[in-house]
Amino acid sequence: MYNGKVRMADCANSMNWNLKVKEMNKILLQVKEYMHKALKSELPEIDIADLEDNGAVFYMNGKNGTAFDWFVNEHLPCFFIFYNDKEKLGAVKATLYSDGRLTIYVYADKGHSERAEMNHIAAADADTLLKLAVLLTENADEKKIWDADIQKLASDDKIEDKSVQSFLESKKYYMPMLERKKFWEMTAIVSKKVRVEGWKISYGIRTEPTKDGDSGWYFGAGNETEDYVNDASNLELWKIGSVLMFDKALNELITAPYGTEIIRVSHDKFEIDAPEKEVLIEKRQPNSELL
Repeated sequence: MYNGKVRMADCANSMNWNLKVKEMNKILLQVKEYMHKALKSELPEIDIADLEDNGAVFYMNGKNGTAFDWFVNEHLPCFFIFYNDKEKLGAVKATLYSDGRLTIYVYADKGHSERAEMNHIAAADADTLLKLAVLLTENADEKKIWDADIQKLASDDKIEDKSVQSFLESKKYYMPMLERKKFWEMTAIVSKKVRVEGWKISYGIRTEPTKDGDSGWYFGAGNETEDYVNDASNLELWKIGSVLMFDKALNELITAPYGTEIIRVSHDKFEIDAPEKEVLIEKRQPNSELL
């Protein structure tokens, strides 16, 4: 038997869903419009033919993927408009954050210099932005479509609740990175032998911190004397983010518990110290950069 109330409810749900999908696609349109407005206002001398695919906006998910940036960096992979020349550097870059903030960067001199930075708020709520992330995951990452024109990715396909749940559950794969990210703004004590004398970090010990913002880590070259370390003038405070930029090999052990001692055992690997292990102490290459 026909149930008018049920049918009307189904229609209402369908209409609400269609409006939601259109709203999600409007977010992509907002991104594109803001990028082109920025281009026109800051680089009026640029013709549409000077841009790749006549000013197409590309979704740059090819480096880490949508979920990585969403959970670790709290934004979608960046959107770009590129110059149409041999170098194909960016003309306009847009970053859409999970809280709706939209930052636009404009690059002059064929992409070699930054001309302007602009900040906007996308007209979308948190739920809609999350579903946009799921939509882009399904229509780009899962189809192995990388760094494509957003017009090829926009879709009116229904985003099932199970798809959203699956996307949210994928956050567990990024928890080690999220834990490390908490450390980035904390400080570590680093021997001046690392920065001033050019030694690699070869030893580290983590002790219980005595103040907020202190990671508890000390890093040294491994050839310091006790007198050297006890002299505060021989020590520096670094952000953990700077330490990890200096030596990526420390990433795996940076969240180790208090009481941990680590040593360099090869050019690109640290391990927890043990009596039978030998520390590798060496200097950086002369042409290597520090911080």
